[in-house]
Amino acid sequence: MKRRICWLLCLLLIGGILKAQERPIKVACVGNSITEGFTLAHPETESYPAVLQRLLGDGYEVGNFGVTAHALMLDSDLPYQKTTRFKEALDFLPDIATVKLGTNDTKPWNWQHHASFKKDLNRLVDAFEQLPSHPKVYLCLPIPSDRKEWGIRDSVLVSGVIPYLREVARERNLPLIDLRTPMLPHYRQDYTDGVHPNKQGAEIIAREIYRALTGKDL
Repeated sequence: MKRRICWLLCLLLIGGILKAQERPIKVACVGNSITEGFTLAHPETESYPAVLQRLLGDGYEVGNFGVTAHALMLDSDLPYQKTTRFKEALDFLPDIATVKLGTNDTKPWNWQHHASFKKDLNRLVDAFEQLPSHPKVYLCLPIPSDRKEWGIRDSVLVSGVIPYLREVARERNLPLIDLRTPMLPHYRQDYTDGVHPNKQGAEIIAREIYRALTGKDL
């Protein structure tokens, strides 16, 4: 009888392990309009999270949690961490989270609060790392972006946002995905307006994230 119970428990354990292995790896793409796919004709298929889903395949489930015009800092005009999409990203219980924020923080009315950038970034990372799924958080260096009439300044990305991102990544031992360098040769021909990538630009971003997550080249 005891032997029977042991065998049953073993079968249940094996079944549970196999079922867990069948569950896709969840990837939450956190970001702004560049993540959401703003200006793309079909963001549901052309945004970089959608392309990343195709590249990764059925073993992954990629969620697009981008929100247009939002910034990282809590004192910004539109703080990402106060959106329902941020809550949805947490409720998604990802295994991996990619964070691509900072472009809208360069607007003068937002950047005046830059002293809190690192603190607010740490708060966002904490929110993910404290989840039951304990996701691995990747920080993404923003792509080149400049649109003076919107207040978006590439010079501030280079001199302010990117150094802050590098500092937090170093201090917390978080992996960095450099999206800026591969996009520089494509600025502005693979953009729609100086800030948002077109379909080809989104594919470049997706490929870089794929390479970072899998260690494989396409």
